[in-house]
Amino acid sequence: MESFAELLDVSARIHGHLCAGQVIGVRMALLGLRLIDIDDPKGADRKKLYVIVEIDRCATDAIQSVTGCSLGKRSLRWLDFGIMAATFVHLQTNKAVRVTAREEARELSSRYCPELADKYQRQLEAYRIMPEEELFTVQEVTVRIPEYDMPGRPLRRVQCTQCGDYVQDCREVVHEDKLICRACAGQRYYQLG
Repeated sequence: MESFAELLDVSARIHGHLCAGQVIGVRMALLGLRLIDIDDPKGADRKKLYVIVEIDRCATDAIQSVTGCSLGKRSLRWLDFGIMAATFVHLQTNKAVRVTAREEARELSSRYCPELADKYQRQLEAYRIMPEEELFTVQEVTVRIPEYDMPGRPLRRVQCTQCGDYVQDCREVVHEDKLICRACAGQRYYQLG
C-alpha cells in the first residue's frame, strides 16, 4: 500500500482540495484496515472488504480513495447518521470495527500546532501527527449485512406495477398484493412535471 503522504495526495486530488477531513479519512481508513487485517484493499483483498460510512462529508471521499470501496461496487454503504464514523468489515472473517473521530481532537490540535493561528490549518496539520487514541475511538462491533446489500450481481429485478420502472435488490414495496417502487409507495423525493 502507498505511504500516508501518497494516500493523502490521491485523496485530496479526488476530493478537490486538502482539508482536515481528508487527513481524518485517510487515517481512519488505514486504522480500520489494519484492525481487521486487510493489507491490500484495492488488490488481493478487494472482495473481502465492506465499509459503512455514517456521514457524507470530506472524510468519506478519503475513505473511498484509500479502500477502493465504492457505492457502484456495492462495497461502500452510506447510512446517514451524521457522525464522522466508519465501520470496516472483513467479509470472510466477519471481523468489524467502528472508528469514530473524537470531537475532543479539535481542541487538542492546539497542543500539537500552537504556532498556527488559523484553526482549520492547525487541525489539518495536527491530525497528521496526533496519536490514534487521541484522534479516534474504536469499537469492535458485529455487523449483519443483508444478502441483498452484499457486493455482486443483483439478487432480483422486479417491475413496478404502477409506473413500470424496474427495482433491484429487494427495494420494492408490497402494496395491496402488488409490487411497486418506493416512489409509487409515497417515498418520492421528486415531483413529476
